Amino acid sequence: MGLTSALNTSVSGLNLSSTEINVLGNNVANAGTTGFKQSNVAFATQLARTISLGAPITSLNAGTNPRQVGMGGVVAAITPDFNQGSIAPGNGPSDLAIQGNGLFVLKNSSGAQVYTRDGTFGLDAANNLVSGNGQQVMGYGVDGNFNLVTTGLTPLQIPLNTLQVAQQTKNIQMSGALSPMGQIATQGTLQTSVALDDMSNPAGVAASGTLLTNLSQATSPTMPLFAVGQTIDLAPTQGGVQSPSATSLKVTSTTTVSDLEAFISNTLGLQTGGNVPVDADNVPVGVSINSSGQLVVKGNRGTVNDFSLPIGSMTVAGNAVPIAFTPGANAANGESATTAFTIYDSLGTPLKVQMSAYLESQGPDRTTYRYTLKSADQNGQPISIGTGTIDFDNLGRVSSPPTAQFTIDRSSTSAVNPMVFTLDVSQISGISKSSNLVLANQDGSSLGTLTSYVIDDKGVINGTFDNGIVRTLGQVTTAQFTNPQGLIQSGDNNFSQGLNSGPARIAAPGTAGSGPLRAGFLEQSNADLGKNLVDLISASAAYQGNARVINSNEQFFNELLSLRK
Repeated sequence: MGLTSALNTSVSGLNLSSTEINVLGNNVANAGTTGFKQSNVAFATQLARTISLGAPITSLNAGTNPRQVGMGGVVAAITPDFNQGSIAPGNGPSDLAIQGNGLFVLKNSSGAQVYTRDGTFGLDAANNLVSGNGQQVMGYGVDGNFNLVTTGLTPLQIPLNTLQVAQQTKNIQMSGALSPMGQIATQGTLQTSVALDDMSNPAGVAASGTLLTNLSQATSPTMPLFAVGQTIDLAPTQGGVQSPSATSLKVTSTTTVSDLEAFISNTLGLQTGGNVPVDADNVPVGVSINSSGQLVVKGNRGTVNDFSLPIGSMTVAGNAVPIAFTPGANAANGESATTAFTIYDSLGTPLKVQMSAYLESQGPDRTTYRYTLKSADQNGQPISIGTGTIDFDNLGRVSSPPTAQFTIDRSSTSAVNPMVFTLDVSQISGISKSSNLVLANQDGSSLGTLTSYVIDDKGVINGTFDNGIVRTLGQVTTAQFTNPQGLIQSGDNNFSQGLNSGPARIAAPGTAGSGPLRAGFLEQSNADLGKNLVDLISASAAYQGNARVINSNEQFFNELLSLRK
């Protein structure tokens, strides 16, 4: 019985040493594996064979201790060591290391979630963020407005060179200076055409309702100026610069003088109605026809708004329309400034906007400028966008509300309509010898393509587009377990949820106890090569010792068998 027990005990010792050598060999083999966690073996004794339980102390005898013979050992546990490995530079922006607790969440080929510390990630042909063996990295996705959706996990995508975005201009900030020392604007340009006739009207005098096909000069009452199918263009001189037609006017059988009036006003970008003051001549800003059949064109104040409509500025198929405009007694006056800049609609379409401002009034401790906005890219008529005022105090600071909201019609496009933006004039100074307006900033951009990305320490993926826009593309998440030693190693550097690991708790890196990420770095294996080699020597020695015990038992058996001779 004793020799047989000794053999069994030694066999269990061989098994223990073999298991330890296997574990240590695996640690050594994976010393260079990214994110590898070495394992440790713990042994326990088996139930001992009891020869005697011992005896208590009596008045006659001393107590005796129990006499037991051990039956060998068993493997109590093989547990992974989740201590942090060293962090080393990786090979690209998608390489990630967790500095602290947590594991990356992956979806394997069967659709199950697995977990890893190996952050060697890259993009596949479909721009999915994947591990080195093609498993998809899971995290929080984004909605159509690039806001993170944290209600569930989804495979992460980084669509380089394919995703395109634009940004609508929502805020415009102007700077520059408007002089308080110039002439106060008191009048806008006034020009009046020659008298026009209505060939269908016995009285002959043209009115707003006269068809253009019946319109003629009073000096040539039987010669129509326009015919159905013709296209009218207008290129007036405004602020000393020729302004091309914002649109063209197509002559149909129903086109009237009223349409021609709107066309002229639209091309000049006249800001009418509202709070625009009326000059001393009592002619409001706009285009109308008087009782004598003359087109009356009245412009906004300020020298930058002065205009001229010479013969040749209105054309049909390149030929001048013989409607002569004569300047009135007044031309636009007043200290003023103008500038043009580009903004963008929701599709990234560039829109050119012109802003003009003129000195409207001065009072005690206050200087007031009126500004107007217009855009030939606005859909429909008129091209004027709106008007507002800027009040400066006696220190040249803006004292009126610095912001105002305007809209641009984009109804003939698939862009967001109307396009709403806020104009901020707070940076314009009221102290200067001369006036000038400058675009300081606008937050829109044209269509751009995703060209690069970075991942921050919270796992947020920020994509940079070639138009300067930065958008959130998703967020890498991490999982934590109450007992990470209870995870099951499933190969490919992955772990699966175990019976004793507890459920996965998903969180953003750097929150809820999860460690932050280091982008562009990788966590190295935490296998201690020196310690594992020393332990390997000890395990080898133990294996040899157990083999010696078996050898000794063999000799004893041989001695017993020799007694029969």
